Amino acid sequence: MRALVLLAALVAVAAGTETFIGHQVLRITPTNDEELQKVQELQDLEELQLDFWLAPRGLGQPVDIRVPFPSLQPLKAHLEANGISYSIMIEDVQTLVDDEQMEMLRGRRGLPVSTNTFDYATYHSLDEIYTFMDLLVAENPNLVSKLEIGRSTENRPLYVLKFSKGGTNRPAIWIDTGIHSREWVTQASGVWFAKKIVQDHENNEGVASILDKMDIFLEIVTNPDGFVFTQTQNRMWRKTRSRRSGSVCVGVDPNRNWDAGFGGPGASGNACSETYHGPYANSEPEVKSIVDFVKSHGNIKAFISIHSYSQLLLYPYGYTTTPVPDQKELHEISEKAVAALSSLYGTNYKYGSIITTIYQASGGTIDWTYNQGIKYSFTFELRDTGRYGFLLPAKQIVPTAQETWLALKVIMQYTLDHPY
Repeated sequence: MRALVLLAALVAVAAGTETFIGHQVLRITPTNDEELQKVQELQDLEELQLDFWLAPRGLGQPVDIRVPFPSLQPLKAHLEANGISYSIMIEDVQTLVDDEQMEMLRGRRGLPVSTNTFDYATYHSLDEIYTFMDLLVAENPNLVSKLEIGRSTENRPLYVLKFSKGGTNRPAIWIDTGIHSREWVTQASGVWFAKKIVQDHENNEGVASILDKMDIFLEIVTNPDGFVFTQTQNRMWRKTRSRRSGSVCVGVDPNRNWDAGFGGPGASGNACSETYHGPYANSEPEVKSIVDFVKSHGNIKAFISIHSYSQLLLYPYGYTTTPVPDQKELHEISEKAVAALSSLYGTNYKYGSIITTIYQASGGTIDWTYNQGIKYSFTFELRDTGRYGFLLPAKQIVPTAQETWLALKVIMQYTLDHPY
């Protein structure tokens, strides 16, 4: 095993892949306003190259920071000098990356030949996921079709699976995963969801009645350029891969690029920031393709965008403290969905509006969809709460997808039963 890890590390170095040897993830939980301000100020210390996995959200709310090895001692000394306590969530990030790579190597048997033999309990490459999609369509031609709704910055196809029993412009539910490329459990869950929709339809379970009257659209890899980059160059890459003339920094946060409070608090105008909102709303083709699709379709009734991590179910708004008119209803739906999710493995989720539950964030997906008249707009933050963060072990993929599916079914069934 040790030899395999060493081999993987040597291959990574030879390929120019960014490594995270000695990087730690620290957790800070501000207990007063002064501590919170000090932690917020860390976001401006670009020389430390800190990667905020969980940004400052408020008193008593954990802040998770991936700290490069050269910055560890200066940061820890700074925190201790200011009386700010911290804990180490991940001792060595590269160890988890190596473990993940070994799991993928062990599970790799070439491209899948059937969705029945596809390994849902491991992480897959973009090519493997796209092959899975083609197999699912070929195996279920009367239910599943594949739409290309656009092209990414690097000219990769943006594919959406459509599950439909026929008819034109029927009411629809949209689900997307992987808009932030490093959140691998979301793309993996999206693959599982796709197979589950087919299975439940065949077995005449809950989703069958939904598909009698509605279509389901599922975009599994919403940010393919970033996803490929996480698997070939930098496992921690979050953004798109667009480039701007005059800037050495690459990419835009595709969950800050929507035309809902665009450019406001909770997004950055710094092109090097992880939360860079981009030069203008919908500048990213990955976002613009969904905007165009939603507008042209005109009959999408629920929109669910799936992220990780933190174990949250969120509804609008993120860019303003003004409650949405449907807050009471969305809160009640969230309560029922979280109860269904927790019923399987006891996983604990919090729920509420984005701005009251996590932080202010402008230019977000579901704020825009809600403002477009899609009342049932939700965002999930999947497992876990920080032990592994974005590096959730593959053995947790299927349990994560299973429990999330129960919550999704609640939202989909409610959408069916409460037309508007």
